[in-house]
Amino acid sequence: MGPVSLAWLPLLVAPLLAADPAPPAKGYEDALVQWGLALEEGRSIEPEPEGKRLESVLVASEDVVAPSDPYPLLLNVFHARTREGVIRREVLLKPGEPYSAVRALETARNLRKLGIFAVVRVVPVRGSTPDAVSLLIITKDLWSLRLNQDFQVVGTLVQSLRLQGTEQNFLGLNKKVALDFLLRLDSVSLGQTYVDPRLGGSRWSLSETASLVFGRESGQLEGSRGNVQVTRPFYSLDTPWSFQAQAVWRVQPIRVFRGAEVWALPYPGGGTVPYIYDAREFSGSTLYLRSWGSRYKLDAGGGVGLYHRRYGAPASSGLDEAQSAWLRDTLLPRSEDATYVLAYARFWETRYEVMRDVDSYALSEDFQVGPYLTATARYAPALLASAGNFAEVGLTARYRVRLGDALSSLATAASVRRVLGGQGAGTWTNRRWAAEFQQVSPKVLGGRFVVRGLLDVNIDDLNERVLLLGGGNGLRGARPEAYSGKRMALLNVEYRTRPLILYTVHLGGVLFYDAGSAFEEGPRFVHSVGVGLRLLFPQFNTFPFRLDFGYVLNDERPEFGGRFSFSGGQVTEFRPAFLDSP
Repeated sequence: MGPVSLAWLPLLVAPLLAADPAPPAKGYEDALVQWGLALEEGRSIEPEPEGKRLESVLVASEDVVAPSDPYPLLLNVFHARTREGVIRREVLLKPGEPYSAVRALETARNLRKLGIFAVVRVVPVRGSTPDAVSLLIITKDLWSLRLNQDFQVVGTLVQSLRLQGTEQNFLGLNKKVALDFLLRLDSVSLGQTYVDPRLGGSRWSLSETASLVFGRESGQLEGSRGNVQVTRPFYSLDTPWSFQAQAVWRVQPIRVFRGAEVWALPYPGGGTVPYIYDAREFSGSTLYLRSWGSRYKLDAGGGVGLYHRRYGAPASSGLDEAQSAWLRDTLLPRSEDATYVLAYARFWETRYEVMRDVDSYALSEDFQVGPYLTATARYAPALLASAGNFAEVGLTARYRVRLGDALSSLATAASVRRVLGGQGAGTWTNRRWAAEFQQVSPKVLGGRFVVRGLLDVNIDDLNERVLLLGGGNGLRGARPEAYSGKRMALLNVEYRTRPLILYTVHLGGVLFYDAGSAFEEGPRFVHSVGVGLRLLFPQFNTFPFRLDFGYVLNDERPEFGGRFSFSGGQVTEFRPAFLDSP
């Protein structure tokens, strides 16, 4: 889920308390289109623009707070509106060329991906002659100076809280600078972030982040983590090549919690062992890709990489040698060094559908439809005595289709590794597969049904992943992390109502049913039902806040307050990253 800004929450809630709220006559984005047309006097939408000569590109850029919004215009003083050059740099059509609806839509997608606009609409308007057309780009800035928050709360337990003092659009130049504060049950992290998606005005991007990690109890420095990445992405469907280089590190103790306490693992020799270990991870990689095709794209290439990973019980844990060895051999990720060569290929259809009222009420959402497949292969030769020697492959496949106002998606992923030398030579490991189905219904009484089914099966994972289920992460109403296992099955069924629009604030309700199980062998499903609220402030966030209350039907129930969960984004955003990158 993305960051959530609550910095102006008292101000934002004020319109909800005003008398006689009057929803706008038009949709939120449609009203802005009419505003943009009004700025260009004498302009109107061109109904048949395809192939006509593009005469000019026009930009209508609205502040965060418009006169039609129920907030003080004084707020605009604290926000630098995006500079026109930043917007024009993303335009894929040039004056003098024939107008292309496909490239106009891609321009809108690219602008939305920047994450600095609440609204982006690109419309053709009549030119000065019948054979000419102009392109009108209408944007409305998203509030950029903010105290972003990313949080997970179940009842009174704050499982994580990230506060990020951020200028998302520094001086209106589309550069992000941020100071990070991350509170977890065991640690406090302090760090900084800088992102420049158009480095020096070029098509290259730079992002870097670094954090220091302090123990909550001791207050002492426990470690650090961070990454640096330089990328030249596929900035348009016609871009012929892409390159990426990155370095990542993490050095810190890892504590696995169930609820508010560190998980006490039952030790075969009697007693318990705390689920705590030290992690030392360093990695670097490069990837170069070429691209072919138009309607169907093939992106393929390769790169090189290396990593160093070490995991073990901390010296301060007080474990004896046998306990440390048991923890290392049964539950910790595998310590390993490797240098490898990488091959990557992606095949996909370049069709997109723009929908609303799916995850975000009022704002346009882009969905790639048709097939999307990736294949990754790595070979790690034994260059050093301590290095791993293996070959592995990972595959993903997704197919998404829109029928009328309904959207259906099916995604799968699988991976496997063959150990070629050293300990375990000839064995298969990292065998894992996952599948997810999601159905968004046509509108029913103004709202939508959303159904998501997820299955994640780990047969032999060198990282010894343990999945924890319960609370706000898909099984609402249950105790936080009440259920554990290396495999998971989850079903979420929601009815999301039509939003009530109070001025521009969108308030909606949810009825839901969850069924889930985290297990080792056979699943035992726990069922819950409940209600929720969704709240969207389109000037400040592109996704809603989520407040849910769940009631477990067939298992232990927490105290009344523990049945509430609160976070940003929809519950369907809790999904394994493995489905996208195995």
